[in-house]
Amino acid sequence: MTMLFTVLVTFFAGMGAGLGTGFAGMSAAAVISPILITFLHMDPYMAVGIALSSDVLASAVSAYTYGKNKNLDVKNGLLIMLSVLVFTVVGSYIASLLPSRTMGSFSVFMTFLLGVKFIVRPVMTTKEAMMNVSARKRAVQSIVCGVLIGFICGFIGAGGGMMMLLILTSVLGYELKTAVGTSVFIMTFTALTGAASHFAIGGMPDPLIWALCVIFTLVWARIAAVFANKASPKTLNRATGVILVVLGLAVMLFSKIA
Repeated sequence: MTMLFTVLVTFFAGMGAGLGTGFAGMSAAAVISPILITFLHMDPYMAVGIALSSDVLASAVSAYTYGKNKNLDVKNGLLIMLSVLVFTVVGSYIASLLPSRTMGSFSVFMTFLLGVKFIVRPVMTTKEAMMNVSARKRAVQSIVCGVLIGFICGFIGAGGGMMMLLILTSVLGYELKTAVGTSVFIMTFTALTGAASHFAIGGMPDPLIWALCVIFTLVWARIAAVFANKASPKTLNRATGVILVVLGLAVMLFSKIA
């Protein structure tokens, strides 16, 4: 019964995280870590490490899918990634020094609000409009935003993907598919850095829970990414918004129940 319960918990955690990653480029930790903490009573710091490691392959396969459909901006994404990587390590180290309860709630609330935003005010920017943004302005904004995103990702293990998507669409003027593709490309490396930092500091996680989370998240992220790249901008905005709202409400509800 305990084994079945563990499989069910990790399945739904992976499904929610995979859908969020494939559709919106969100960090798997926004869903996985609170579920592992709530239902499997896992140490929050270790739960974040598992969630970040689950995010690595899920983000990689999503980035491949978006790139294959020409919805990935590698050149400008690298600038954000470099600053994000450095401050993910900084955030991860600082998180290890603080009480566990300081992590988690921010990303859940942000997931819900961003979902509402996509439903009420969808991103309808075109790729042509993206080219009108000054290259110098985008470079400066990318570095500054990358510092903030990296710190948040390392500190709470979540929220980085959500902030990245918000910044790429609202600040840097990306159209939605390219924003998600670029976001998951960056999150592949930030998640890897964050997971390595967490495991190096806090030790290795339970191998069964770790493996299940990684596999389930990967499968659902692939499914979501394939669907997202075939969908129209209007449909993708609505689907992304609904999924984020549902995930945000579900995680908040689970936390209250526990």
